[in-house]
Amino acid sequence: MEYINIKLEKENRVATIRLNRPDALNALSPDLISELAAAVTDTGEDESIKALVIRGEGRAFCAGADLTYFQKTFADTALLPPYLAQVTDLLHRIETLPFPAIAVVHGFALAGGLELMMACDMALVADDARIGDQHVNFGLIPGGGSTQRLPRRVGLQRAMELLTTGRWISGPEAVEWGLALRSVPAEGLDDELESILTLLRTKSREGLNLIKATTLRGMGLSIDDGVELESLAFIRYMTTSTDPSDGIKAFIEKRKPEF
Repeated sequence: MEYINIKLEKENRVATIRLNRPDALNALSPDLISELAAAVTDTGEDESIKALVIRGEGRAFCAGADLTYFQKTFADTALLPPYLAQVTDLLHRIETLPFPAIAVVHGFALAGGLELMMACDMALVADDARIGDQHVNFGLIPGGGSTQRLPRRVGLQRAMELLTTGRWISGPEAVEWGLALRSVPAEGLDDELESILTLLRTKSREGLNLIKATTLRGMGLSIDDGVELESLAFIRYMTTSTDPSDGIKAFIEKRKPEF
């Protein structure tokens, strides 16, 4: 597939997708969403990949949905359901990738940009980033999952503040709230990212897949059911994959395993 609204690069077991509508602050148009979904699927099916990085070209990560597109929906409301289905499907594809997805955020991550950021497993943000759900500032409400993902990330009261006031928060505040993993000066984002990718590249892809899937599924279960889920995943992994035996052999031989 030829990409116009995104860029896809694969190198050294890492796929990087760059949103490529810098003049529109990488706003989520239907075409961009379609291309992004295709690239996410392509990445997930590539057995060589162990991490996905999503970032934005230009001055922003993503300023949200393309509001100029929504002007059309007032005249043709039939456009709304397929657009929301597109967004929901995209975020689901990211969340169910068989390896970690990392958002690298500079500039703005607002509304749909925040929803995209939250679909990733980790977020590295610039100190001067501006992050928030600003739907309410324009008489809108979230449609891509903010009312559901945000309270699960930051708690009810903080979520309600961002959702109902439209306030933006900084990178350090996003870390304090649990929306981001780390906040660094913008010029340090690449180094911070590489420190994580260096570790992920050495891990078993199958192990990463089971860790991610078990963790996310278990969050909706009781602790007892979650532990049982983990036990079943552990037994399955130990009895069907060669990676555990290779890892244990490397430990005994006092060397690093290669996966």
